[in-house]
Amino acid sequence: MKIGITGCAGRMGRMVAAAVAGAEGARIAAGSEAAGSSALGQDIAALTGLPACGVKIVADAAKVFRASDAVIDFTAPAATLAHARLALETGTALVVGTTGLGAEHEDALQAAAKKAAIVRAANFSIGVNVILGLAREAARILGPEYDIEIVEMHHRHKADAPSGTALALGQAVALGRRVSLADKSVRARDGITGPRKKGEIGFAVLRGGDVIGDHTVVFAGEGERVEIGHKASSRSVFAQGAVRAALWTKGRAPGLYSMRDVLGFVG
Repeated sequence: MKIGITGCAGRMGRMVAAAVAGAEGARIAAGSEAAGSSALGQDIAALTGLPACGVKIVADAAKVFRASDAVIDFTAPAATLAHARLALETGTALVVGTTGLGAEHEDALQAAAKKAAIVRAANFSIGVNVILGLAREAARILGPEYDIEIVEMHHRHKADAPSGTALALGQAVALGRRVSLADKSVRARDGITGPRKKGEIGFAVLRGGDVIGDHTVVFAGEGERVEIGHKASSRSVFAQGAVRAALWTKGRAPGLYSMRDVLGFVG
């Protein structure tokens, strides 16, 4: 399967390139970087320290979509918006791991899903997707008498907060309780806030060092506390999951999919 990579010279882009090169049934078809990048014209595989594959990095993302069966995108919201439009135009499958997306970006992905298979995930780690399911089920079973807090920590360079994974965990527990996350979410506490309101879903954000990604969902009840967590020690788990998703799109009908679909989760 021919896989293209946008933002291929970035930290995640290089991880994805290495994962594609090592995946059975996949090969690097094309890759793009922003205009003016020093990586333009370089061999994608060589940039990751692998033997050269003969595929040079270009500035025109449209060329990547035309050359690929599926494109993997870990870039920035503005770039992902353009890539969603290219998926709509070309019908090329798109795997999106970009975080910090807003309503405009989600609308563009929904539109692209009419013509192409789109896999959108806040986190492509297999382990994270397992805890998403566990958190949803725990929220359903434990009920509103258990207070929910979601704690996440990332490296000092991360631009968005809470993380996309933390928000996905919030959505999972909200689904488990059959409530709206928008109505129950508490993103900040400062000063005299008064007692915690029943049913709130709290978020705490930590930033520092080179932490790749730690997430914990805390269910705090009377006399006991349940914690469901995940710690990433290598970004390669995200790249491997994204490549698995790209391979899964082969022959798939247009639509907006999640890692639950890719992994075959039930319910």
